[in-house]
Amino acid sequence: MINTAYCGPPPLPVDLWTSFNLDPLLLIGLMALCVVVRRHPPGLLAVGVLAIAFVSPLCALSAALFSARVVHHVLLIAVAAPLFALAFPARRAGSLTVPFALSTVALWVWHLPAAYDAALSNVPLYWIMQLTLLGSAAWFWRALLTKGRSPVDQLVFIVTAFAQMGLLGAILTFAATPLYAAHAVAPYAWGLTPLEDQALGGLVMWVPAGVPYAVAAVLVARRSWGRLTGVVA
Repeated sequence: MINTAYCGPPPLPVDLWTSFNLDPLLLIGLMALCVVVRRHPPGLLAVGVLAIAFVSPLCALSAALFSARVVHHVLLIAVAAPLFALAFPARRAGSLTVPFALSTVALWVWHLPAAYDAALSNVPLYWIMQLTLLGSAAWFWRALLTKGRSPVDQLVFIVTAFAQMGLLGAILTFAATPLYAAHAVAPYAWGLTPLEDQALGGLVMWVPAGVPYAVAAVLVARRSWGRLTGVVA
């Protein structure tokens, strides 16, 4: 199966840097989102991350390589989502378990081969995948970063959130066979077998994706230390 859904057909390496996605509806949506978040710098940064994910050549590359798709998803759930959460913080601490569970289910379900391949071959389903990944992650980060939340709870859920992603990454890294029909052919043009591309995607999910979670943990610990010592973090 060759992906011909939203991001278009898989590009060849020579064509990548001209493969911008200039979908008018997408650009209008991003501009409208900029208006909504214009008074919130983290929100504007989040829109910038979405532009990288959906407008830049990364969108086209993610049609070719599973590893690029993983980078795309990490940008949504571990970079754009917490930035939106900072832009629109929750007013009171609610349950962390429910948004954590929902975001975890969304991540794992959309990486099931049948669901993943279906989403990459159907535009409406593709956008359902993107919006549920981003929306559930933003809900989780918003609940996590609520002021007054116990730093112990925050750190536990940060570590747990990364651990479940790392587990999925490990499964993909050490899988014995390629799992995704959507990337059964295109990786060869990039000097990778589908299995190598899949393992690389797993490594991205397993290692580099941990950086945003590590940053969040450091900030939580620093803020907690500042409260204990009376220093404003």
